[in-house]
Amino acid sequence: MRGGTLIWGHSETTQNLDMHQTGTASTGRVLQNVHDSIVTVDKDLNVIPNLAESFEQSDDGLTYSFKLRPDVMFHNGKTMTSADVKYSFDRCRNPDTGAVNFEVFNAVESIETPDDLTVIVKLNTVNAPFLSRLAENGAGVIMPEGSGEEQGNTPVGCGPFKFVRREFGNEVELERFDDYWGGPAYLDKVIAREITEPTVRLTGLRTGELHMINDIPADRIAEIEGDDNLQVVSWFPLNWDFVNFNHDFEPFKDPKVREAFDYMIDKDVLLEGALWGQGATTASPSYPTSASYNKELAQRPQDFEKAKALLAEAGYGPNELSVVFKVTTNYPYHVESAQIMLEWFRMAGVDASIEQLTWSDWLSQVWVDKDFQISMMNFFTLWEPDFLYYSLWNTEGAFNYRKISHPKVDELTAKARVTVDPAERAAIYKEVQQVVHDDTLDIVLWFRNGTIGAQPAVQGLDTIVHPNGSNLRFHKVWLAET
Repeated sequence: MRGGTLIWGHSETTQNLDMHQTGTASTGRVLQNVHDSIVTVDKDLNVIPNLAESFEQSDDGLTYSFKLRPDVMFHNGKTMTSADVKYSFDRCRNPDTGAVNFEVFNAVESIETPDDLTVIVKLNTVNAPFLSRLAENGAGVIMPEGSGEEQGNTPVGCGPFKFVRREFGNEVELERFDDYWGGPAYLDKVIAREITEPTVRLTGLRTGELHMINDIPADRIAEIEGDDNLQVVSWFPLNWDFVNFNHDFEPFKDPKVREAFDYMIDKDVLLEGALWGQGATTASPSYPTSASYNKELAQRPQDFEKAKALLAEAGYGPNELSVVFKVTTNYPYHVESAQIMLEWFRMAGVDASIEQLTWSDWLSQVWVDKDFQISMMNFFTLWEPDFLYYSLWNTEGAFNYRKISHPKVDELTAKARVTVDPAERAAIYKEVQQVVHDDTLDIVLWFRNGTIGAQPAVQGLDTIVHPNGSNLRFHKVWLAET
């Protein structure tokens, strides 16, 4: 069961390899194998120990005590201590780091390390989602003390695989870390080949050049499922997709214009046309099994007359509004979605055009510079409602690239953080979803299915998908001799 190099056809390209700074799930999917977090989640998304072998929360919710495992070694040969945990948390919460999860630590007053295996975090106000936010590798990842400068190019962690090299836009090579605290992986190496073109990825799997691929092209899934020479793993959901407005772009400052665009889209037809039905429409981005999922929300139906009337109320007659839809080729089905939506926009009297961007350019223009009018994106791993709603819709949220500033959303997402009762918190997040929908802050479209295609030799596939539905972990995967 030991040995071999698995060649993985990865559907996306990795970006900044610093786990604190990266905002892309594509990069996190690889780094999930390099890093471990202080706590993690089980299959039901309950927080459980990980690098900490136990943890306690004080009755007043202000003090968290972590007892660390004594046998954790980093890839650089150092043994993990409380100093590494303090360093990692301090680095993440330091504004100069540019960490996407910095606000997880906003309420932290002090981080104490009374001995090598004890970490005590004290908050100045209750932060109910604190533990669950640490269960994601972004905020909860533990790095060796002083390693921050090298993480972006040569990440060092304590996960089951060591980083070897990366050819940007081509491939990433990982090798087994024999001193992994959870026991060594079976594979010698994992090579992630970055192949965004679905047909090329599928051809590589069929010819045997690739052992496995994620994201089987939606229009080819039935064909692969019917092939006795290949394995298919499917799950729901992988991610959710939404249409984004730049709230600084004058027309989209008006909620009537945003609502008009919502009425232009037939979500069911779009799901069939762009995804071949491989998913389910939803008006809420909450994880479908989450207590905070607002199932009362209903998507607006396609209604061109309603759309035109709303545009007219906002002062835009036929063809008086012009928009550019920026979409990334990193997700080919986004390009297809944009092309379908463009026809609808034109039918509603909007002059619209598409600009196709590489993943790097999309991240630079839309995510960082916020230089766009309308776009489309998907999000993975946001099973935790604070991570989802605060990050994406709070004015200060790290993922708020749409320049949304809505006082009611700000008030509710802040209130949820200090609400300890789970049912009360869930109710607050349902209200947030209602506001996002009613004011059309974005247009939530659907949940998308996840798929993996693999050669018969790939074993342990039932262990590969993280409970969050996005990350892939190769610790218990192996290649059978054929």
